[in-house]
Amino acid sequence: MSNQSVAEYEVARSKAKSLYPRYERKEELQHQTHFCPGCGHGIVHKMVAQAIDELGVQDRTIMVGPVGCSVFTYYYFDTGNVQSAHGRAPAVATAIRRSRPESIVISYQGDGDLSAIGSAEILHAANRGENITVIFVNNAIYSMTGGQAAPTTLLGQKSTTTPNGRNAATEGYPLHVSELLSTLQAPAYIERVGLGDNKQIAQASRAIKRALDNQVRGLGFSLIEVLSPCPTIWKMTPVDSQHWVRDVMEKTFPLGVFCDRTKERLAAPAAQSVPAPALDELPGILGVAEEDLPEGNAAAMAKEQEIDLEVRIAGFGGQGVLLLGEMLAEAGLDAGLEVSWLPSYGPEMRSGTSNCHVRLSRQTIDSPLVTAPTVLVAMNEPSLRKFDRSVRSGGWIIYDGDEFPADCAREDVHVLALPFTRIADAMGDKRAANMVMLGAVLERSGVLPQASIDAALRRLIKNPRWVELDERALARGRELFKEALAEA
Repeated sequence: MSNQSVAEYEVARSKAKSLYPRYERKEELQHQTHFCPGCGHGIVHKMVAQAIDELGVQDRTIMVGPVGCSVFTYYYFDTGNVQSAHGRAPAVATAIRRSRPESIVISYQGDGDLSAIGSAEILHAANRGENITVIFVNNAIYSMTGGQAAPTTLLGQKSTTTPNGRNAATEGYPLHVSELLSTLQAPAYIERVGLGDNKQIAQASRAIKRALDNQVRGLGFSLIEVLSPCPTIWKMTPVDSQHWVRDVMEKTFPLGVFCDRTKERLAAPAAQSVPAPALDELPGILGVAEEDLPEGNAAAMAKEQEIDLEVRIAGFGGQGVLLLGEMLAEAGLDAGLEVSWLPSYGPEMRSGTSNCHVRLSRQTIDSPLVTAPTVLVAMNEPSLRKFDRSVRSGGWIIYDGDEFPADCAREDVHVLALPFTRIADAMGDKRAANMVMLGAVLERSGVLPQASIDAALRRLIKNPRWVELDERALARGRELFKEALAEA
């Protein structure tokens, strides 16, 4: 042995390429995951990554991780990663798979996430037979939030919300997700596996690869339920918790294949891009009046112009915050750009907080969220103070106020502070302040042809009186911006 060189030996096992070389969630211990010792998530991560590697789909794979112990998948998998709201991973996975049919989409969920708040999402995704792969990690408890009873908690099992053990009379029976979904006609493959010993782990690895291969082959919906140990919340040693999976959990959740229709399924045809319909075909397709459609003024735009406009608009309810954002989005659609508009508002129709995110780009938009806007439109001081620090360096803040608060001043951003509401009031109605501010945004950005703006205004505003006032308000906003630049 000592006389042989290291070069003579080959590495039989190594970390999967689909996992990052280092895990940068924490500055220390970047060679290991954040999971507790003995947790099953690390084992499942490894098996999923190996399946991705063996099938050669790393560059096509998108992981969808929701809330729970699985929330940090994006720190581990060197693939596409999308974070979803609690329980909504199957809906997000559906959207990704349909909009990017060439992708391989994995919804990675825990039992508290999938079988509780996400029960409707998984039921309907399975019933539609979405061509996605779901990895369902079942440890019979809410782990990340302290050990509350989950729908999968066993009868008699103690938790923080069932200190005397789960009682069927008050908490119901454990939910058997695999059995439930297997009664549907659409799923292609559903299997429950465990991590109770090495034999079970080997079978789990085979099942996960098969479920992923089903998606590659276009066979439809596959779900692998993995019975997984949770030593910390169960208050057991890692070894005892693994034995508990095999000796206790399996009695309630028997292992096995509950649905296998893969032999009778025909592979879906290869994904092809669907050409966009011609503008004159849209009325019949959408069932709307032709005058309500975008007029299509993309030809008026400079094709070589790079566009990446990210706008955050904020104010009180009733100030026209959302309409301002809609105007930008509608004009962008008319001009043939990629567009997103994401509203956010409180329950009150008036005086509650309101803001929206708007993005315009020539490229595909990766997220509708605007976390570092190029332009912030702040229609009151509270909104300014809430979002002013988020504006990226070199960006603009357009503020409705007599003067910009001194303690909000930044040397690396441009500011236009004017009493837009009083200016609009002098023009005929203070409610047109949003359009005056929009005019300033349009003049600053210079990315939309006037024909698209006019078309958007006519589609969104039906009252001729308001159309006329808003046109003047937009023009006044443009003038104010140009005057401010000339004075600078």
